[in-house]
Amino acid sequence: MESAAPDPVALLDFDKGGGLVTAIAQDHETGEVLMVAFMNEESFRRTLASGEAVYWSRSRSKLWHKGEESGNTQAIREIYIDCDADVVLMKVEQRGGAACHTGRRSCFFRKLEDGLVEDVGVRVFDPEEVYRK
Repeated sequence: MESAAPDPVALLDFDKGGGLVTAIAQDHETGEVLMVAFMNEESFRRTLASGEAVYWSRSRSKLWHKGEESGNTQAIREIYIDCDADVVLMKVEQRGGAACHTGRRSCFFRKLEDGLVEDVGVRVFDPEEVYRK
């Protein structure tokens, strides 16, 4: 069994992904995969410090505290780092019910079956009402 490093950030290899690691958010009770995003060193440190998921938005080039606009935050329950040190698996409590910006419980709401795509997502909120800009 490996002992814990004094700084968990030192365990991650941000260089492989151009300064980013892949971050998977999974419901801590059900195991449902809620979303996949990215973290840089600062977002990972903020996640550790706050106890809530903070990601790096590639499209907006800025830190993104999950739920800052919608109120659907992710409380961290457990964190795992993969063998290659470039993926973080976070078991979270999804507060507010929706992880996806489309208002659905999970970002993985499109099911492919027999060549057809079916929307199997549970809609929790209307994004038009939440993200008015």
